[in-house]
Amino acid sequence: MGNWYATREQVKRASEIKGTDSDAHVDRHIDAASRHIDRILGLREGVFIPKTQTRNFNWPQDGDVDDRHRNGYTLYLDEHLLSISGVTRDGDTATAVPTADIFLEPANEGPPYTRLELDRSSTDADATFATTISTTNQRAVRVAGSWGYGNATEAAGTVASGLASDAAATSFVCSNSALIDVGDTLLIESEQVFVSGRAFAALGSILVNDAGITADMADNTITVDGSHGLVAGEVIKLDSEEIYIASIAGNVLSVIRAYNGTALAAHADDTAVQVARTLTIVRGQNGTTAATHANSTAVNKYAVPEDITEYVIARSVHSLHQDKGGWTGAIGTGEGTVEMRGRLLAQMEAALVVKYDRPVAMAL
Repeated sequence: MGNWYATREQVKRASEIKGTDSDAHVDRHIDAASRHIDRILGLREGVFIPKTQTRNFNWPQDGDVDDRHRNGYTLYLDEHLLSISGVTRDGDTATAVPTADIFLEPANEGPPYTRLELDRSSTDADATFATTISTTNQRAVRVAGSWGYGNATEAAGTVASGLASDAAATSFVCSNSALIDVGDTLLIESEQVFVSGRAFAALGSILVNDAGITADMADNTITVDGSHGLVAGEVIKLDSEEIYIASIAGNVLSVIRAYNGTALAAHADDTAVQVARTLTIVRGQNGTTAATHANSTAVNKYAVPEDITEYVIARSVHSLHQDKGGWTGAIGTGEGTVEMRGRLLAQMEAALVVKYDRPVAMAL
């Protein structure tokens, strides 16, 4: 599980799914839709989130110096490249190729880049070819760097607790759950983590300061203790009722009651306020290394291109409804039957292929 291009809540909202009973089902369809568009575009799995990796390529075939110069200045890549941290030749002997003498191309469009070129004006370029490689040309060039279509991120609060002392911890508390959802890949310092779950927990000693919360949808303002730290867009829980915070004015929350299919209920004064900030995570994703992170460390989340996210939401919703109809192409019965067409998905796929597909690369 990892490198989703849409989140659980995005798909649940689009499908009008409430509660948690269908979460595993929703997750499966998001993962399948994300991998499907990778395959349609002919790209590696999870390409829209960067991966730290060393990739191997063939060195130019042995021949005379002129042949090597004519054929060997350009290395076509089999993956989108965002940046390089090192290039070596000669396989296991690992002779460094100075990165200062390497052009990332296309210079006017990248990143991502699709090829590397040696700077022919550098003295190192000739030296690179002066010595015959000691092994075969197979996998003789190694390019270490960040690979993927893009690496855009969005600020997503900070680490509140849970990661300061244990690099193997599988959960932490974030500062703002309105910004993070199940399915997001987060960047914390140099480590990527995948959010696989989110749970409620009491937010310190924050209590309801309102004796009159009734079981009425129109009762949509709640007063809480001072210095509460809650944020608009978060979901809180009083007893077993989930409540969405639409806006905040001081200690008064304007809310939507009975959120996510939970039961509307009355709540007494001093009821503990729980908030969905406890995140279950998968550590060290996409070639990064798990590490400790101090409290208040910035958290960023990767921003997948919006058209890719829209497609994955649409395909996930389509597949969920097809499942409901037994993959017959229709859901419902009698006059309420609705035919499920995949024409729009095909149109979306065609547009994405035009935008993101790349020709098969030649590794020299």
